[in-house]
Amino acid sequence: MMQFSVYVRHCPSKENMEVHIKRVRLALPAAGQISILAVTDKQYSEIRNYLGAVEKARPEIPQQLELF
Repeated sequence: MMQFSVYVRHCPSKENMEVHIKRVRLALPAAGQISILAVTDKQYSEIRNYLGAVEKARPEIPQQLELF
């Protein structure tokens, strides 16, 4: 088991993801440890959440708006 804290950040592109990875690496203390797992939107949408023995219903997907 390696989980202590889990943080999620949506990145709309691979280039944007690389920017955030660089920021995390620069903020990492000398004795720190991080693991970064990149998943696609499709993979993320397949997450299953359980509360006890019962699968928790997925929340409705909100409509997204991107501004350029």
